[in-house]
Order: sequence, then C-alpha cells, then structure tokens
Amino acid sequence: MQEVKIHTPFIKLNQFLKWVRAAETGSMANHMIQEGLVKVNDEVEMRRGRKISPGDRIEVSGVGMYLVTEEGSAEVDPEGPVDA
Repeated sequence: MQEVKIHTPFIKLNQFLKWVRAAETGSMANHMIQEGLVKVNDEVEMRRGRKISPGDRIEVSGVGMYLVTEEGSAEVDPEGPVDA
C-alpha cells in the first residue's frame, strides 16, 4: 500500500486519481469511478466528488492501493520533545 500525503483537509476522488497518476485525465478518472473500479475504505465508490480525507484507503482495480495521510502526521519535531 502506497502512502499519499495531502496538504489540504480533503481532496475529491477524481482529483485524487489524477494526483496519484492512476488516471491521466479527469474524464478517465470519472470513467474509472463510473465503471466501479475504485473502492474507498473497502466499498465501491460511484461518486466522483467523494471527499477523500486522511485515514481513507483507496483501491484502484489493476493499479494499486493507497493510504491517505495528512502532511506532517508522521513527522518528528527536529527540536525534540518540549519539556514543560
């Protein structure tokens, strides 16, 4: 499963497919969704505008699986822990 970091609170499903290069164009992404080739959190998703947020798992038939994370969610503070 490939981890994909997003820089916003959400991204629309069809935009996500273009972002990860699972689809070359928006119309190709929409077609993949309409054909039932895309699952979100283990359920076939038919809405191209579905909001994808950190924690969501996307599976694209014949392409791959993706875990959406928030930028900085797994980052370590270079300054180390702050003592109170």
